[in-house]
Amino acid sequence: MDEPTTTAGDTFGEIVLEVFRLNGRLIDAGNSLTAPVGLTSARWQVLGVVAGGPASVAQVARAMGLTRQSVQRTADLLAADRLVQYTDNPHHRRAKLVTVTPEGLQALGYIQRRQAPWANRIGGQHDLEQMRTAATVLRQLRESLERDEQGRNPPTGSDV
Repeated sequence: MDEPTTTAGDTFGEIVLEVFRLNGRLIDAGNSLTAPVGLTSARWQVLGVVAGGPASVAQVARAMGLTRQSVQRTADLLAADRLVQYTDNPHHRRAKLVTVTPEGLQALGYIQRRQAPWANRIGGQHDLEQMRTAATVLRQLRESLERDEQGRNPPTGSDV
């Protein structure tokens, strides 16, 4: 017999569906913000992580909750456009570091100048305390999912 879903489980399911829908809208909005500099939301995500400092593809993937393979494809496209470059990793011989280039920083600066008014406009339509609560709850749910995933799939030590 299947386990019945609790009220908490149903509510979590509603949140999951809304986050999926929100993610789609955020990707569309991000693509619009980044299109003038030839980027996409996916490229913006990777570029934004490595703007904070060089990182391996696996580190970027973990930071963004993406697969290593998708980040590798995106990083390769960014490198082809000279927005990032691969550099030697002193901690791992084969796993290169992805490093933002001056051109990448310039593209990010353009996006950030467009993103601020957009974020202000959308954020300004909502109660600040409710948004803070929503951010806290989403963070806590993500952390619960990460703990659950770690409990089901212990690390192998092969990710760098």
